[in-house]
Amino acid sequence: MAYRKTPAVQARLDAQREAVLTAATELLAERGYAACSVAAVAERAGIATGSVYRSFPSKAELVAEVFGIVVGREVAAVREAAAFAGDLHAQVASVIGTFAGRALGHPRLAYALLAEPVDPEVEAERLVFRRAFRDVIAARIAEGVTAGRLPAQDAELTAALLVGGVGEALVGPLADGGRAPDDLIPALISFALRALGGTPTHPGAAGHPGTADPAGARTEPEPEPEP
Repeated sequence: MAYRKTPAVQARLDAQREAVLTAATELLAERGYAACSVAAVAERAGIATGSVYRSFPSKAELVAEVFGIVVGREVAAVREAAAFAGDLHAQVASVIGTFAGRALGHPRLAYALLAEPVDPEVEAERLVFRRAFRDVIAARIAEGVTAGRLPAQDAELTAALLVGGVGEALVGPLADGGRAPDDLIPALISFALRALGGTPTHPGAAGHPGTADPAGARTEPEPEPEP
């Protein structure tokens, strides 16, 4: 007869698993993939190394699950940014600004997500992230083409090129601890909007005053002083 875990035992195992995932996420954000060893995760979680292996047979499987959790959170953030933006161009600007701003705010974790050498299991989750981010942008492009506000184009291809270009532009600053020129995010937004084609309904969507900030909110220009 197979052993059946009691609710109390299962609750303890679930809590331990959650502690391991939290510890691994913290270590990735602090030290990156290479330094996120199973032993370090166990120490941070306050459990024995063997206990980690009971839930995750390898470091790669552990970090792949962490990647999946973080990817879900980041994709939700850019989707929310797009939902609360205005017209098509403002939505794309908000997605790019939110993605880049959040990455630069957590550079070590973002570098691990985007560029750090990782094991194949983790690389698979990285591809999920890129495709999910691509799909958010592609949906907006397809809507714009259908509405006649953008030139005819392959929405998925354009979105993939934007994701690749923005990601590559962020690699250097992320590797440097998030230090980036003040105009990096506006420049990325302007690049994205030029690549889309069409004309923004609002001038601010093109990266001028009124564009999206890194948190996805729109900022308005300061009023001109009265003479």
